[in-house]
Amino acid sequence: MHHSVLQPLWDSLRLNYKDYVRSPLFPIAVTVSSYFIFCVPFLVCDLMGDRWPGVQQFKIQPSYRPSASNLLHCAGVTLYNHVFLVLPASVAQWLWRPPVDLPDQAPTLLELIVGVTGNILLFDFQYFIWHLLHHKIRWLYVTFHAIHHKYHSPFALATQCLGGWELVTVGFWTTMNPLILRSHLLTTWAFMVIHVYVSVEDHCGYDFPWSTSRLIPFGIYGGPSKHDVHHQKPNSNFAPHFSHWDKIFGTHAEFSFCKTNN
Repeated sequence: MHHSVLQPLWDSLRLNYKDYVRSPLFPIAVTVSSYFIFCVPFLVCDLMGDRWPGVQQFKIQPSYRPSASNLLHCAGVTLYNHVFLVLPASVAQWLWRPPVDLPDQAPTLLELIVGVTGNILLFDFQYFIWHLLHHKIRWLYVTFHAIHHKYHSPFALATQCLGGWELVTVGFWTTMNPLILRSHLLTTWAFMVIHVYVSVEDHCGYDFPWSTSRLIPFGIYGGPSKHDVHHQKPNSNFAPHFSHWDKIFGTHAEFSFCKTNN
């Protein structure tokens, strides 16, 4: 029997909050709340603007800052999708899925890290193919994906400014991948939260020294600068996180600033 440094945390969740963490609604509550929490610091940076020159030096497109109408539009689309798609899906899961069983053992730290990495890599491949198809097939682009490209200079709240179909498919993979990879529940929740964070970071419009792409060496992770290029040049950088699929398919592009209008 292994002893995990995560065991005390897992025991606390399993014993003290059992009714909450066993609920089919728990992962949805975690991801939705994480999304809005992660958006707030970047939103504050946008609203403060030139009053925070130390922050603005990391702005990828310094000449552009989202307007109040941009922010309200994205907030409205996100709210609409959550009320009419996420909430009904949550209720359906609550009605149809039985409460999950909680294993006694926590994953080891290595198992959690490997599991989270595996889930993100699998999602990265799925979304790369999905994204590529939605750019190459005009009907798919116009019908489902065009709303996300309304903004050539992304910002945090634009992360989930999506058509309903896109949000549903992303949610489906995020839910199914841990089941496919037989991930521990703690690993599953860690993956979901980290995935939400890196998705928001990709769209935040800032390339901070602590950005994930700067912490992971050798340029294997795309990050906000690479995704910013995708919003300026939509036929490049289709992978949501890593760079390898774009390099293999010849769709990889480095960042070079060009002035855009939103």
